[in-house]
Amino acid sequence: MLGGVNNNLYLISLSGFLVVGLLALLLRWAYSSKNSLIERDKKIGSEDEYGLLKVVTSPKNHIEGEMLRQKLLSVGIKATLSQTKTGPKILVFEEDLKIARATLNS
Repeated sequence: MLGGVNNNLYLISLSGFLVVGLLALLLRWAYSSKNSLIERDKKIGSEDEYGLLKVVTSPKNHIEGEMLRQKLLSVGIKATLSQTKTGPKILVFEEDLKIARATLNS
């Protein structure tokens, strides 16, 4: 009792608002598109949409691209084979670009 008034009804209604608020946060998290458990369709981008990765070469198809990627991986260069709007590309980090080109040309 605060000030001689029974605050039981006040505390019950306050806890009801708290429960509704927690449920709203839970539903917002569950239905947000960023944390979805369902895989989204892949978006094919252009060559300049891959951040720090730079194009080393453009293979004719994915089979040739995978063979070239494996060649880069065997010498310790991290490489990614990705489908872009202009066809498959092998992408590496900029600091590995010269070594990757030399490796693929040999």
